[in-house]
Order: sequence, then C-alpha cells, then structure tokens
Amino acid sequence: MSSQHQIPSYLTPAETGPWSVYLEQIDRVTPYLGSLSRWVETLKRPKRILVVDVPIERDDGTIAHFEGYRVQHNTSRGPGKGGVRFHQDVTLSEVMALSAWMTIKNSAVNVPYGGAKGGIRVDPKTLSKGELMRMTRRYTSEIGIIIGPDKDIPAPDVNTNEQTMAWMMDTYSMNEGRTSTGVVTGKPITLGGSLGRREATGRGVFVVGCEAAAKRGLQIAGAKIAVQGFGNVGGIAARLFAEAGSKVVAVQDHGGTIFHSNGLNVPKLLAHVEKHGSVAGFEDIEAVLPNHEFWEVNCDILIPAALEQQITLLNADKIKAKIILEGANGPTTPEADDILREKGVLVVPDVIANAGGVTVSYFEWVQDFSSYFWTEDEINNKLTRIMKDAFNSVWEVTEDKNVSLRTAAFIIACTRVLQAREVRGLYP
Repeated sequence: MSSQHQIPSYLTPAETGPWSVYLEQIDRVTPYLGSLSRWVETLKRPKRILVVDVPIERDDGTIAHFEGYRVQHNTSRGPGKGGVRFHQDVTLSEVMALSAWMTIKNSAVNVPYGGAKGGIRVDPKTLSKGELMRMTRRYTSEIGIIIGPDKDIPAPDVNTNEQTMAWMMDTYSMNEGRTSTGVVTGKPITLGGSLGRREATGRGVFVVGCEAAAKRGLQIAGAKIAVQGFGNVGGIAARLFAEAGSKVVAVQDHGGTIFHSNGLNVPKLLAHVEKHGSVAGFEDIEAVLPNHEFWEVNCDILIPAALEQQITLLNADKIKAKIILEGANGPTTPEADDILREKGVLVVPDVIANAGGVTVSYFEWVQDFSSYFWTEDEINNKLTRIMKDAFNSVWEVTEDKNVSLRTAAFIIACTRVLQAREVRGLYP
C-alpha cells in the first residue's frame, strides 16, 4: 500500500488486502476532483465499523463462535446499502473495501444510498440449516443497533440468499415489535421482495455488456463469452447472452473449468449446477481445463463473476478478450488494469457492470415503503434505462478526459459523494 496512507490501528501492513486496492483507486481519481479534493480523506475512512461475536448452539449441543462485521463506509447521500456474505475467508479489510465500492457504485448509478457491507467469517457448508438460521438471527440481533430501513439496508451476497434475508427481516422485526419489510432487500416475494431482484445483477451485466459491445463495434450474436462464477450473477448473465445468440465457450467455478468451442448448453448447465452445486461433472463439453487456462481462453467477452482479485499481474497479459465485464466486486487489481489498458482491453468496472442488483434493491425498498409493487416488465425497463444512462455518462467522461472507464466512474461517483459532503458540512 502507498506510504502516503496512514494504516488504521485495526489493520497491519500485511493485512490491508482489498482495502489497499480501493485506496489506490481513490488516489488515481483525486487529480480529477478539483476543489473537492480537500474532502477526499472522507473516502479513505469508513464512517463506522462494527465487529461482533456471533455465538450459537450447534446441533450437537456444543457452542460455536463466529466473527461478524458490518461496515458503513459513507452515508452522505443516504442510508447505507450493501450485502452480507458468509465465507470462511471474510476479513475486515475485505468488508471495508466492499463497503467503499458500494459507496462508489450507488453514487455512480445515482441511487440515494451510501455504501455498507457485512459478513461472517464462516464456511456455511459446515452448518446445518438450523445452525445457519441461528447464526443469521444472532448476527442480525448483534448488528441491529446500526441497521434499519432508514439507516442501513442489508442484502444478499456470497453464500446468502432470499432465505437469509427472510431470517434477517424477521429477527429485526421481532426486536422492533413491528413488521419492517424495508430493513433488507433481496427478500422472498411473499415478504415484500421485488420481482426481477434475483436476476437483476446478471441482467445489469448483460445490459452494460451490450452497450460496451456496441461502442467497440462487436456483435453480440455470435460473440464468444467466458464466465467465472456461475451463480446468481454469472449464470444469469450467461443465460441472457446465450439467448441473444452469444456462445458461452468456457465456465469456471469452484468445481473446475469446462470448455466447448461451439458454446455450452447454458440452460442444461444451469440445471446441472442447481442440482449438483457446481459445473463439475457436466458431460456436454469438449474439455475440462486446468483452472489457470481459463484466463487464456479465446473469447470476445470475459465475465469475472466470482470473488475479488482474480485478474492480477500473473494472468492479465494472457487474457485474449476484447471486453471484460466485472460481475464480481473488485476482481481486477490496479496493476492488472494497467496491463489490460495497454493491451486495448475494455474493462467495464464493477461499480457500473454489477450495479443492477443494488438498483433493483432500491426499487424494492421504494416499493416496500409505498406498499405498491411494480410488474417485472416495469422493473426490467427501469433497470435497463438506469444502467444504460449510467454507462453512457461514464463513457462520455472516459472520452472527455482520456481515462479508463473505472477512473471515469470514480470521477462521477466521488464528485457526487463529496459534493454532498461539502454542502452538508461538518457537524458540529
């Protein structure tokens, strides 16, 4: 991490992780902020960090403790908004970075939220459904002092889903003594969830992918697609690209990497993953590739839709794609960004590419407050308009200032956040 940054006492130089990537991104945008740069340190410090102990009784009667986090990075433009992930490798640095990227993402698409994120350091596969429920409920109770429909609204992320959100909503509601559907988004439809929310992130990736392809003169029909991660984001994006006539030639997840030069059967693959949990064992393929060869696949569009820091100095130069659509948060390191730009690869950054999820979460939140719900077509049309407008605004800044799409998105987002900070002033 750059020596100009003061490392907070709760991190060490060896543990800055994704947070240092975010800080470098802020450094790159600072020269473009003009007089607002006097407020830039605001973006380098989370507003609030809560670390909680999450004890539960296991099915066998033993007591287990898990480490939980909720970070609110910035709330200058509205309440915090961001997912909750359950993963054995969750760290404070990671949650800090993810909350900060949520600040940028929400501002880039101009929804009235700040950035937040949460997580529990646990492998959910090691828990029974009952244990998972008890852990979720205890975590919700522990962070309940800082979340709420007008404070901070959690949503699903890695290894969490509609059921997780239902447990969180119910726990918060029980503690409040009233039903509060707006405390989380990504809920089941029966509890105030929104039509189109489950597919929203993947659909957003597809929408901005089509816009980016048009800018580069690439036809979507016949384009070769490679996807890392085949869950709610990568799987939905792959399905939509396939329906538009693209060939999904390679897919990688935790079960391995599969390849078919004429395109995988995406509907069959989705059904296989739903049944078996990964792409491993899918038979309608040409080859199973070593995982490192996924990045060398000959394709037009590459969609990293798994975890952060996947495209690095080690593999960026091997990528053959013309366009990268960041379905995951923070999948590309700054050093890899530079290599890809030199190669002429168009990187559509996460803060635009995967913002469909939070956009429809915003729709869900609005619908919960009004108790009036829109049709799926209305949702998808509103999402498409917002995603296209956001992408084209970023594209204009890219061309005007001759910067990457990522830097352009940060210019727009940071300007909006810091303008809000400046006009609000400091209290007291």
